[in-house]
Amino acid sequence: MSTSLGIGSRVDHLHFGRGVVVDTASEFYIIWFKSQQDTKSIAKDFAGLKVIDEVSASENTGPISIADIEQALHNILDQRLHDTQMVPIGLKWKRGMMVLKPGDPTMAIKEVPIETFFHKIVMVRDKLRVMEQKINAHKVLDDADKVELQQYITGVYGSLTTFNVLFKETIHQFKGAGGKE
Repeated sequence: MSTSLGIGSRVDHLHFGRGVVVDTASEFYIIWFKSQQDTKSIAKDFAGLKVIDEVSASENTGPISIADIEQALHNILDQRLHDTQMVPIGLKWKRGMMVLKPGDPTMAIKEVPIETFFHKIVMVRDKLRVMEQKINAHKVLDDADKVELQQYITGVYGSLTTFNVLFKETIHQFKGAGGKE
């Protein structure tokens, strides 16, 4: 690599995937890789590092700390968890009502807008996905523990496939053990 990358440059590593330069030294870059959920020291002349978005070394205002990275990731996850309007409900369900009728005729019927119920289902799905990511990135759990916990999450996804009828697009639906996530 002929140029010196600055902090904030986005790169694609041959083995680790996409990352962001978080610090530099004379011979190597410190790069945070999403796939690793960690930083790696990569030689500046490593041929397997492709620049996606370059920030020149002169634009840097100082090193980014791990705390800065954690805060940025926390903000991104928060935005994604609260951004449920990106998942559209099926058109036939818009302005619909879900009616819960108790078996006891003396009790009141409960009506809930389907869109309210749908958004809660989407929030459950999104939180399951974050849990899945945290399990996969966990540094203390061994592979057997991760697989066991993943099986529980897959089972939960499978149990929630009943609600797939509410989704407008199949890419947003729940998939259990039989489907590809």
